[in-house]
Amino acid sequence: MFKKLFKKDKESKTGEIFAIQSGEVVAVTEVPDAMFAQKILGDGVGLIPEGNSIYSPVSGTVDVVANTSHAVGIKTNDGLDVLVHIGLETVGLEGKGFDVKVKVGDKVNVGDLLADVDFDFLKEKGFEIITPIIITNMDDIKELKINTGKATAKETVVIEYTRN
Repeated sequence: MFKKLFKKDKESKTGEIFAIQSGEVVAVTEVPDAMFAQKILGDGVGLIPEGNSIYSPVSGTVDVVANTSHAVGIKTNDGLDVLVHIGLETVGLEGKGFDVKVKVGDKVNVGDLLADVDFDFLKEKGFEIITPIIITNMDDIKELKINTGKATAKETVVIEYTRN
């Protein structure tokens, strides 16, 4: 009986993060912004979008929605913190071009609609539309596999991870 109480759990938890929309996936080091490329906020990928809808890459609870609507943070059901940062330097748009469909506390599943974005508007205003998808609590990650190339919204696994 006591062996079960004190037995260490040696099983690793694995998980997947899916494409937020169809487009081209690149390593985060290729994102043209030092905050992301140098992995200051965490590790992940950048997605060059082909559509205007952003879908949840994971299942969990929305724990951050930027007041400027350019970023959504989700705590996965297994405790990972995932940030979807729509475009680069887009905080300066003060919410223009963004229609966020979720609020803090909402439960989401992979593929649920997070936001609609007018990427043409962002481009017209001179903003880079590449969208980083970042794991911000990398201390909890033992192993990370990044899958780059063409992605299909809600179907393509862009990041595979193993937790500590």
